Amino acid sequence: MKVALSFSGGKDSCLALYRLEQQGYHVVSLITTIWKEKQETVAHGEKLERIKKQAERIGIPVHFIETDFAGYTEDFVRTLKDLKTKYEIDSVAFGDIYLEGHREWGEQVAEKADVAPIYPLWTEKHKVLDLLREFVALKFQARVIKVDNTKLPENWVGRLVDESFIADISGKDVCPLGESGEYHTTVFDGPIFRRQV
Repeated sequence: MKVALSFSGGKDSCLALYRLEQQGYHVVSLITTIWKEKQETVAHGEKLERIKKQAERIGIPVHFIETDFAGYTEDFVRTLKDLKTKYEIDSVAFGDIYLEGHREWGEQVAEKADVAPIYPLWTEKHKVLDLLREFVALKFQARVIKVDNTKLPENWVGRLVDESFIADISGKDVCPLGESGEYHTTVFDGPIFRRQV
């Protein structure tokens, strides 16, 4: 199966890519949404250069979707249709974990584009800490680039996602994987990379 992966450059999308590859899927394109005006990623407010470098080090082409809030869904569907023609994809994968609203949106987008939706990380909310432990155990290297300072300390920006991070976030009243935007990361090394970013 040829798959396009919705890719933010953070830990969830990188772990999703790893899982897809382990399960024998052929990921032929990464998809990253960016705001038309800011030219930053929708997910994390990242500059495009970092995403380009990640894609280059991973060895999979990245396709940017320039969009705005009003046209987001339509732009995503149109891009998936384009990728069906260009790469003959038959599936689109997302790194969502347990938020039903996110999954419903992705399934609707996939249906409109006539491709199958895949959720390689999908699990129950109480099991998300296991995913974070798996990410660290696989020797992924990630750094926190943004926090919601109403939920986590501002000085966590810059922290490495490691055993110490797991211990600290386990003691907070937040999702350990930041599924509700508690924190965002960028990944610069790990088993999906040909060389470090």
